[in-house]
Amino acid sequence: MIRLPAVAGQFYPGNARELAALIHRFLKENGEQETSKVRACLVPHAGYIYSGHVAAAVFSRIEIPRKILILGVRHQPHGEPLAIMSHGQWRTPFGDVTIDRDLGLRLRGACPELQEDEVAHSREHSIEVEMPFLQVLQPHFTFVPILFGTTSVDELVRIGEGIARVVEKFEEQVLLVTSSDMNHYEDEATTRRKDQRAIESMVRLDPVGLYDVCKRERISMCGLGPAIVTLSAMKKMGLQSGELVKYGTSGEISGDYDSVVGYAGMIFH
Repeated sequence: MIRLPAVAGQFYPGNARELAALIHRFLKENGEQETSKVRACLVPHAGYIYSGHVAAAVFSRIEIPRKILILGVRHQPHGEPLAIMSHGQWRTPFGDVTIDRDLGLRLRGACPELQEDEVAHSREHSIEVEMPFLQVLQPHFTFVPILFGTTSVDELVRIGEGIARVVEKFEEQVLLVTSSDMNHYEDEATTRRKDQRAIESMVRLDPVGLYDVCKRERISMCGLGPAIVTLSAMKKMGLQSGELVKYGTSGEISGDYDSVVGYAGMIFH
C-alpha cells in the first residue's frame, strides 16, 4: 500500500527540485550547527512558507537516526481516533519511504489502544509535512506514523509510557517527531503569552500540566494529544527537561498580527 501525498503543491512545493532548494535554504539560514542525538523533538506542520524555518532550526540540531516515530494530530474527521499504520509506504516528491513493520507491530502490542487505519492518514497533513525534511537529512530512514484525534489524558499518558517501553528496548535508536502548531487565530501578543505558558509545561516535561494550562487558558494547540504522549514517554525514559530551540508566528511572515498562529520548535535530549 502506497499512501500518496495529500498536500504536495499546497503546504510545500510538489516539484522535487523546488522542494529541495527550499529545505536547503531553510537549513542554511541556521548556519553550521553541531548535531547531537536526541530522544524527541516538537516541530510545526503549517505551510513551509510560514513554519519551515522553525522546523529547520530543530532538525538542523539533530543527528537523525534511521528509525523514526512520527506523532501527528488528526485534523480530518475520518478514521480512527488513535490511528497507526504498520505496513506500506508513503510517497513524497522525493520518493517513497517505507513504514517500519517491526517497530509498528511492537508499538501495537505495547499500546492496544492504537488501531490499524489507513483512512485517517490518507488526507492528513500533520505527518506528511515533516517527511521531506527527514528525507533530506536522513535518506535511508524507515518510520511509523501515528495520528491522535483524542485528548483523553489518561489514555494518552498510557500510550506514551507504552511507546517508551518499546523505544527503550528497540535495537536501534528511535527518534520521536511530534508534529504540532501552537495557539491559533488570536493576536500576536495574546498568542505569544499563551504559547509561553504551554512551552513552560513542555520544558518541565509535565504532560498533565500542559493539558491543564491549555484547557484553562484556552490555548488552541492542535497537537496537544501527541505532545502529551511525547512528554509522557520522555518522563518514563528518565529525561529531566526539554529545550526551546525557536519560536515564531505567522504574523512575522504575513505581516498580519491581528490573527496569527504560533510555531514552537523543541528538542528533548
